[in-house]
Amino acid sequence: MNVQMLYSLQRQLDERIETQHGLQHENLVDRKVLALLVELGELANETRCFKFWSVKPPAPQDKILEEYVDGLHFILSLGLECGFDFTADDRVSETRSLVEQFLFVFQAAHQFYEAKSLASYQHLFAEYLRLGNQLGFSLEQMEQAYRKKNEINHERQNQNY
Repeated sequence: MNVQMLYSLQRQLDERIETQHGLQHENLVDRKVLALLVELGELANETRCFKFWSVKPPAPQDKILEEYVDGLHFILSLGLECGFDFTADDRVSETRSLVEQFLFVFQAAHQFYEAKSLASYQHLFAEYLRLGNQLGFSLEQMEQAYRKKNEINHERQNQNY
């Protein structure tokens, strides 16, 4: 995954949105953290991994991947907002259930919200990539899906979304 290229694409989208909506001088960290948490909940809902009371299957993988990259947009955007970059994390984590991994990402997002530090950002990004991996996505699939959704997001701005 070419993270620097993703940051570049996200920067262009963020600048466009902030200009179109007159947000250039606002601190958007709180809103972006909340947006990330909402997207993470939507992703969990599509996987249905926590719905022990239901036998309905998860959404198709392409829908889950689309929801996943929505969260990736906000993680990249938070890095840009705070001046943080993600560097590859090679630590091996213990095996977790999908529910546990979602909870770890929620926790990492909250820790980032509290600390707003480079270390907490790196941890959040790494846990989110682990979630994507656990969902069965390669880094290449994540990048391709991000690019596709980024184009859709630009088109939405063209249509005053």
